[in-house]
Amino acid sequence: MIRFAKKEDGEALARLILVILKDMELPFVTEYGEETALNILAEAVALPDYRYSYQRGLVMEIDGKVAGGAFGYPATEEEGIDEPLIPLLKKYGIPEDTRLFVDMEAFPGEWYLDSICVSEEFRGQGIGSQLLDALPKLVLRDQETVIGLSVDKANPNAKRLYERKGFQVVGQRTISGHLYDHMQKKIDEN
Repeated sequence: MIRFAKKEDGEALARLILVILKDMELPFVTEYGEETALNILAEAVALPDYRYSYQRGLVMEIDGKVAGGAFGYPATEEEGIDEPLIPLLKKYGIPEDTRLFVDMEAFPGEWYLDSICVSEEFRGQGIGSQLLDALPKLVLRDQETVIGLSVDKANPNAKRLYERKGFQVVGQRTISGHLYDHMQKKIDEN
């Protein structure tokens, strides 16, 4: 069942998000360690306006377990999307000017799919595809009609999935030192 994320999903979602952050080779994870990153992310899910807030996410739940999740936001909100994390950084003794993300990712005029991840236990069951199909729930709620995302050039399987779902390459971005194709798809408003 796909549903909106809840605060109680924090720990499970943090584990999924950490997989993505490690793949991106974010310096934050290397510098402060996986355990600290996991703890911060688990708490951050409860923050209303944060990048990985429960209010910005969908969850695939199977047998009471979080099997996958997707998070995104309107491009107009990207500039301040990580500000709610500052008090948590202080709590963990991390300088408040530290940022997990330093690169802008969204293109203007889109709802940006920041992250989508499936638990290793549930991979190969079409969950990522189902989450992509459910994104219009968030996109239309946020009064947008174009979904954008970034796919690592080193991940052709993900790119093929996005292409099958109707996404097209519209540009490129460098994020955390990796080159990404930026893809978009217009959704039906009905």
